[in-house]
Amino acid sequence: MGKDLNQLIRNKAFLDKIVSAEEAASWIEDGMNLGMSGFTLFGEPKEFPLALSKRGENEDFKINLYTGASLGPTADQSMAEAGIINLRVPYQGNAVMRGKINAGEIGYIDQHLSHTAEEVRKGSLGNIDYAIIEAAAITEEGYIIPTGSVGNSPIFVEKADNVIIELNMTAPKAYEGLHDIFVLKEQGERREIPLYKVSDRIGEIGIKVDPSKVKGIILSEQPDIPSPLFEPNEETQQIADNLLAFLAGEVEAGKLPQSLAPLQSGVGSVANAVLNGMKDSQFKDIEVFSEVLQDGIFDLIDAGVVKFAVGTAFSLSKKRVETLAEDLEKYSGKILFRPQEVSNHPEVIRRLGIISFNTALEVDIYGNVNSTHVSGTKIMNGIGGSGDFARNARITIFVTSSLAKNGAVSAIVPFVSHIDHTEHDVDVIVTEQGYADLRGLPPVKRAEKLIEIAHPTYRSQLRAYFEEAKEKVGGQTPHILEKAFAFHTNLKEKGTMLSEEEVKAK
Repeated sequence: MGKDLNQLIRNKAFLDKIVSAEEAASWIEDGMNLGMSGFTLFGEPKEFPLALSKRGENEDFKINLYTGASLGPTADQSMAEAGIINLRVPYQGNAVMRGKINAGEIGYIDQHLSHTAEEVRKGSLGNIDYAIIEAAAITEEGYIIPTGSVGNSPIFVEKADNVIIELNMTAPKAYEGLHDIFVLKEQGERREIPLYKVSDRIGEIGIKVDPSKVKGIILSEQPDIPSPLFEPNEETQQIADNLLAFLAGEVEAGKLPQSLAPLQSGVGSVANAVLNGMKDSQFKDIEVFSEVLQDGIFDLIDAGVVKFAVGTAFSLSKKRVETLAEDLEKYSGKILFRPQEVSNHPEVIRRLGIISFNTALEVDIYGNVNSTHVSGTKIMNGIGGSGDFARNARITIFVTSSLAKNGAVSAIVPFVSHIDHTEHDVDVIVTEQGYADLRGLPPVKRAEKLIEIAHPTYRSQLRAYFEEAKEKVGGQTPHILEKAFAFHTNLKEKGTMLSEEEVKAK
């Protein structure tokens, strides 16, 4: 091990608790509930889940796994492959796990990310038998210093019967001081979260833990896991340009200042490209209040566009993972991480007036958004924190490419096959074709705007449906129920959402 253990474990009450990952994994029994640190691949234990998965190759047991958000190949994937997960909550993003969920082999609760801590606090998810938390250090006062995510770790530590700490010996020292751990009291006893500016510090530098609850400390040298972000391309750049044009219009109209309002950006390559596109924009001194901080945040800080950013976790490319230690030193004082029930708290989001943009899978002509299910049945990742922000943001924006699957799929459809965000929570939709500002518009006017930002390949088909629905059915939100899912049935039967007439015309 490259670092002095006494510098990493500075409270002597913890020094005699070091065990192997195999021994710690042997403590887990069938049916136990595990609360594990980790959010978008960062901050997750690595040795422990691998050891538990190894056990699962020869033993028959299953656990219920609760986390902050998605874990990576050493955790979600290894445990899914070993067949040891009974229930997964509240979010996942691994292809192997996704396949098993859609096959009915793993139960999955897709949950708003601000809700999970409250459900644990209320006991509706059962007792937490073990909290397994990756740490960069343990302080003299007995605080666990998290690594690249906070997520739900504080509530897991508070409510768990037992705690296992996986001390990552390769974690940058600069993680210490990066966290702002504020723990909510029980409902009925709590006051407001005293957060009035994005950069306010309201909590502790780490997670307080009773040493008697810590059953073992595992030593690890496995590095952080990068996220598979692709470089911005012409299409994502056009989406970014259209979103920036909308924001510029808000500034010009006097609705927003040059520094905008605090921004929240969803996870993924499109959202990261939008952030990347802000480097050369007119906006300066922006604050970011998000759940995940991606590569684009560092670039915007470097460009002098972002002055402060808070979230609950990193989600970084391989390039940024490799320079993380020096980056944490460089951006000290400009980045902060809080528990996700604070970063995603509805009242705080509304109080601070966040501008939110997240990614949609599909949008219907009245503004309902599906961000989770393919053709209404197959889960992709989950709703994540998008709902926390969509319902409460100052401006709620969803971005999507207008086409998918080489043109076989339109992102704008008559009726979404699954609703995550209702029309009541959606303000603006952006595609590479333009943006539709839906604010202040009744349903039929929203439909006219949304059809205009669909891909030209599908506009006439969408208009035909809309006009027929108005003429034959009418009402506040005209729909022909027999044809509302025609795009999806065409896709299932013919491999394309195009109608037979449109296919012949082409």
